[in-house]
Amino acid sequence: MNSRPVRSGGRMPRARRERQTMIVPVILAGGAGTRLWPLSRELHPKQLLQLTGHHSMIQTTLARLKGLADLAPPVVICNESHRFMIAEQMREIGIRPQAIILEPVGRNTAPAIATAALFMARHAPADDLLVLPADHHIGQPAAFHQAVVAGCQLTARQHLATFGIVPTAPETGYGYIQKGQVLENDSGDHTGWAIEAFVEKPDRQVAESYLASGDYLWNSGMFLFRTDVILEEMQRLVPEMVGACETSLHRAVIDLDFLRLDVEAFGECPSDSIDYAIMEKTDRGAMVPLDAAWNDLGSWEALWNVGDKDAAANVVTGDALLHDVTNSYILADSRLVAALGVDRHIIVETADAVFISPRDRVQDVKHLVMRLKADQRGEGIRHRRVYRPWGTVESIIAAERFQVKHITVNPDARISSQKHDHRAEHWVVVKGTALVNRGEEEFILKEDQSTYIPVGQSHRLKNPGKLPLEIIEVRTGSYLGEDDIHRYDDDYGRCFPTCPSDG
Repeated sequence: MNSRPVRSGGRMPRARRERQTMIVPVILAGGAGTRLWPLSRELHPKQLLQLTGHHSMIQTTLARLKGLADLAPPVVICNESHRFMIAEQMREIGIRPQAIILEPVGRNTAPAIATAALFMARHAPADDLLVLPADHHIGQPAAFHQAVVAGCQLTARQHLATFGIVPTAPETGYGYIQKGQVLENDSGDHTGWAIEAFVEKPDRQVAESYLASGDYLWNSGMFLFRTDVILEEMQRLVPEMVGACETSLHRAVIDLDFLRLDVEAFGECPSDSIDYAIMEKTDRGAMVPLDAAWNDLGSWEALWNVGDKDAAANVVTGDALLHDVTNSYILADSRLVAALGVDRHIIVETADAVFISPRDRVQDVKHLVMRLKADQRGEGIRHRRVYRPWGTVESIIAAERFQVKHITVNPDARISSQKHDHRAEHWVVVKGTALVNRGEEEFILKEDQSTYIPVGQSHRLKNPGKLPLEIIEVRTGSYLGEDDIHRYDDDYGRCFPTCPSDG
């Protein structure tokens, strides 16, 4: 029987699938994105950045699902340090997730997926879990929708489906999946292949042979399976992992909009990817072809590939002055970048760091990030502008005994009630209205007005208005570290008495 391939492009098929289940997006948003340093940092990774448009990567990942039939609210799994930014970005695009699950430690993709499946099994064990990294680029969403519909036909037969990217080049940076037996639906339509083998990243010669054979697709790291089926296979293949995740979920506590997993139980969970733990061992694996202008945006080279190019094949963002520059990626984040006589280079400027590399060496940025961590430099962890649940703090000047910061407080938001043992603070309102609590006092500050917070004085700042409040804060004292915070009360459930990563 001749098989018929899934075609990309065109209108999204709205026909109902064979069984009335829901598709639950499971968004894996726990990565650090260090390969896109200095734009992506540990406390503000690439999934939270606007890299290819006006929305962040996680927002784009969720937005491209619009139009799929039987779509349920998502389950998002993320690092605790990013929880408020994730929640705010969901709010910005009008999405209310079923849960934002906080991983206390990173344990790779298999435990994250097991936890999501256990969470959904409580009330919807037959639903399909559509597992998506939060930081991929898909240029043709309609083709992606068609692949998901084809995948649902496979999950209805209890297959564990992954999406294989139709290769366009002998790429050595991706793993590959070898096609097995052709799989068809009841109408005789080709829905995918059984999986013959997973293959590690090849060298150039092997990659060229894979491309020429037509038998290998790129491993996308995206999956689709029924909740009860993936749990059954995980119980069979990695029971200790499921047990640890189940205990961690059972002991989890609800913290505002978040589900906080138990630290001890999750910390005992084996660390493994879903590929190694399940997909390479199961006899239920299947692969759906996906030809949708996919890119995992795993490097600056990848961003050059998907970016809009000028007549000289340059991708330029920000204020850049170029002469005789070709085939390059230039990002100016905070000031003018001028380049002369450069070909095939990456130039990325942020407020506190500049990265320059030939395009064919960008993967080696990991060595710089490791060096920053070894030297305990803050540039590997945070930007000058740091996001808080109530707004932002941007460092302007940092010296031995004083710092100057630009603070923005969102409408109707307030910082925690707190004090500092080693620093005093001077606040000057430059925009909006501030409600200040200082000890037993409460008073209003308007634009061009200021106040002084002595060392050891309890205080709180609130924006009672409908527009953002902006102040300039001058810190003075013998110690100016972020961990000099003693909290008395906090609207966001942050730790007491202090938690430097939360501010």
